Amino acid sequence: MKEFKIQVKHKPGELAKVTETLASRAVNIKAIASEALGDDAYLRVVTNDVNTTQKALDESGTKYIQNDLLTISLIDRPGELAKIAKKLGKAKINIESIYILGQKEGRTEVALVVDDMNKAGAALG
Repeated sequence: MKEFKIQVKHKPGELAKVTETLASRAVNIKAIASEALGDDAYLRVVTNDVNTTQKALDESGTKYIQNDLLTISLIDRPGELAKIAKKLGKAKINIESIYILGQKEGRTEVALVVDDMNKAGAALG
């Protein structure tokens, strides 16, 4: 699973352009977040099809960075994410972005972009 960090202008209609580009290729968005910084904005998008997402963004001339995601299934109760965050913090691993991908049968699927995937895997066991 990958995160696409997409750079757009901070103006009306930019989200529509990106989502229409993905929809035109039948790409389903699993998670999305955004942040604006001055004249630019960044969309962080997780989709159901990495290859098609990449092709669609490339063909549309959209600038993006692709990051690997670490996915974790947590028991759906207070404090479970705090335990993970504490383990990563103790291991000096920086969390660059985080998503809740969904909940099912008492579990919550969380995806993280971290600065050291191997170290994070070792820290979490």
